[in-house]
Amino acid sequence: MKTAPSVRSNIVANFVGKAWAGIFSLAFVPLYIKLMGVEVYGLLGIFMSLTALLSLLDMGLSTTLSRELSRLSALENSEQESRNLVRTFEAVYWGIGILIGIAVVILAPLITKYWINSNIDSEIIEQALIIMGASIAFQWPGAIYSGGLMGLQRQVVLNVIRSVAVTVQHGGAVLVLLYVSPSIVSFFLWQSFVGLLSTLTLALWLWKLLPKSERATRFDKALLIKNWQFASGMIGISLVTILLTQLDKIILSKMLTLEMFGYYILAFNVANALNNLVSPIFSALFPKFTQLVASAEESNLSMLYHKGCRLLSVLVLPVAITIAIFAKDILGLWLGNTMAAENAHQILTLLMIGTALNAVMTLPYALQLAHGWTKLAIYKNIIASALLVPLMVGMVQMYQGIGAAWVWIILNLGYFIFEVPVMHRRLLKGEMGKWYGRDVILPAAIITIIGLVTRAILPVDSSRLITLLGVFSMLAISFLASAWVAGYLNIKKLKVNRL
Repeated sequence: MKTAPSVRSNIVANFVGKAWAGIFSLAFVPLYIKLMGVEVYGLLGIFMSLTALLSLLDMGLSTTLSRELSRLSALENSEQESRNLVRTFEAVYWGIGILIGIAVVILAPLITKYWINSNIDSEIIEQALIIMGASIAFQWPGAIYSGGLMGLQRQVVLNVIRSVAVTVQHGGAVLVLLYVSPSIVSFFLWQSFVGLLSTLTLALWLWKLLPKSERATRFDKALLIKNWQFASGMIGISLVTILLTQLDKIILSKMLTLEMFGYYILAFNVANALNNLVSPIFSALFPKFTQLVASAEESNLSMLYHKGCRLLSVLVLPVAITIAIFAKDILGLWLGNTMAAENAHQILTLLMIGTALNAVMTLPYALQLAHGWTKLAIYKNIIASALLVPLMVGMVQMYQGIGAAWVWIILNLGYFIFEVPVMHRRLLKGEMGKWYGRDVILPAAIITIIGLVTRAILPVDSSRLITLLGVFSMLAISFLASAWVAGYLNIKKLKVNRL
């Protein structure tokens, strides 16, 4: 197999790609709201929730493919198995994508009639849902090709493709809304077209970068059976994870008007953008964790684990805490819409805190997957589901969107307190205190103090310029302080030849 890029190159590529995607996704939100309205924007929340729920049908195959291609890349004479594995998973994935499209088209009238609470013409909503089904079906197989490229550690290629796709996706959508039709139907037609092109491009590059073999590539049922144990564990994780992460949107889309749901989705999208700082590190380090586990290099694994966790804290916590403290100011500056900022800022503060807690748990989770240990994630999510489903219903009934955001904090605080001790009794024993103290809590405490002091100093009725300077000052000081407190790692040290 061709030599893969270094971990450093993959991390940089992932950050550039995710930053590009995040900027484009958020930059166009004010235009979407202006051109289509908050209520219509709420349909995007329906689309995202629908996509997330249907991802249960992934059956753990994309993560399984990524892990297996990483493992096989460290073994001799594995070319034919790698190619057969991709062909097998590819066939299953395309079949699922077609079934998804058909299912959404059939269910569109029922969803329109019995679920969505809106003043928009029901025929328009139904048409939008049908096109959503096609869009999901076209984009669906892209996950398996993305997982394959991550497993091969070809994240530079993956992020170039994604960056081009997101540029065309959002830039083209605005042109369509401006010059063709400012309707949600036109918007989703464009998304479907770009989704199909993106999936085909990912497929082309994965097959191009796979190791060559003299024998013909074929579908191999035995490979599905061979990888079923890990894949089944991922199914269980996905099932309860999707339930927990999408439960708020499922309940709110039914209980709230589409306009108020749109404000919640606005806050959710901003908080969720934090994952653009998280996933590049996960994508780069998960394959490397897998290789180090396979070669039994525990000391190097421990070193890379803590370096990755500190890097995650230094990059994620300053952004998360700054947005949480200055949520109303940031929304007002960004949207130029006082009503939207007023309705969404408290929800954003709470969702950002919960998302930050979720973010710091990413590499402990990656370490579990690298060891092929999925039971802990399954059990924790089953317990969380049993406790939080009734809590979510009650909190939404009493406090609507704010109640749902509080449940998100409770969920991730539970993971933070209980999951890490259980994990470190089995993996990297003796490293738990270092993770809690130096890797996470100390940087978070320092940044929070800086934020509260900045908020107290900054006048409430400051001008837009003063507010902007205050937010950026806090962010810059927080980055520097967290880097210093964490004994900041140099990304240049994350070289494959040192591991």
